[in-house]
Amino acid sequence: MLSGCSSAVDVSVPGGAGAPACASAAWPTTVSGMDRRDTDPADPAVAAWGDPAVVARCGVAAPGPTDTECVEVDGVGWIPEALSDGTRFTSFGTEPAVEVLVPGDYDPAPLLLPAFDAVAKALPRNGLECR
Repeated sequence: MLSGCSSAVDVSVPGGAGAPACASAAWPTTVSGMDRRDTDPADPAVAAWGDPAVVARCGVAAPGPTDTECVEVDGVGWIPEALSDGTRFTSFGTEPAVEVLVPGDYDPAPLLLPAFDAVAKALPRNGLECR
């Protein structure tokens, strides 16, 4: 087996990763032209692309009702949270939820979200929607 120059991306596997939709998450091969990278640990509920890595984790706690801005992209609601080095997007209206961590290098960050439509839409709905 050949190994590339980059090492695996360290991730934490969320508590709800065993949910059926997360255990068989249909992660995209590429995100905005960036190839998928190995993760440590390797788990079907987590994935990463590019360098710096965009990281997606399925099985995070679903946000409850909120007054926080909700961004709808391709029929999927996302709650953005500004981080010191980028933005965290958490799917809204799904339980469990998908979390996508987008480094600041990839602004505008919401343009990467359509790559995660299939995974977010496969999750059970919890009745909450963007307003």
